[in-house]
Amino acid sequence: MFKLFLNLFKKGKPSENVEVNDIMKKYLIVGLGNIGEKYQNTRHNVGFKILDFLAKKESLIFETEKLGDVTTYKFKGRQFILLKPSTYMNLSGKSVLYWMNKENIPMENLLIITDDINLPFGSIRLKTKGSDGGHNGLKDIQDKLQTINYNRFRFGISNEFGKGRQVDYVLGEWNEEETKLLPERLEKSVELIKSFGTAGISITMNEFNGK
Repeated sequence: MFKLFLNLFKKGKPSENVEVNDIMKKYLIVGLGNIGEKYQNTRHNVGFKILDFLAKKESLIFETEKLGDVTTYKFKGRQFILLKPSTYMNLSGKSVLYWMNKENIPMENLLIITDDINLPFGSIRLKTKGSDGGHNGLKDIQDKLQTINYNRFRFGISNEFGKGRQVDYVLGEWNEEETKLLPERLEKSVELIKSFGTAGISITMNEFNGK
């Protein structure tokens, strides 16, 4: 069903009862993370944290629905569906695929937000494709979508950990210095999301990458 929809969309034939303009104005923004209080303030959950920051800023309330917590943000004629998968990180693709089908989201309107140990803390980088880089959440999304050609917003958490300590570091909480700097970085992340939906991927990459 999902592949059929994508094929029809690429040929300029919208699926039944769906207007092309409505599809193009809808975006699925997925923040990756693990559910549960013990993961709430960990570096690995920065995808959740960015969406929570946006929701609080705009007085949005997440509702628990199938395979995730969801809310909708309307901005400049666009509809941003914000999704925090409830499948745990390693099965994120199941939630992403379900909500893309449910909301008729074309691939180009999907944005995955994830942590990245290969970027300095707070660095942001937007890409239209790429490998999973060993990230289990991205690995499952790639598997479920059967493509590496999807937009991903990588938020740097740095790699300040010793040999064999990567898991502890990624699943560890932000330190005092990071906590002080996070609000400004989260604000910049929200600006990136808005730009992605209003200005498009190319302009947003030029504007925000490395900032």
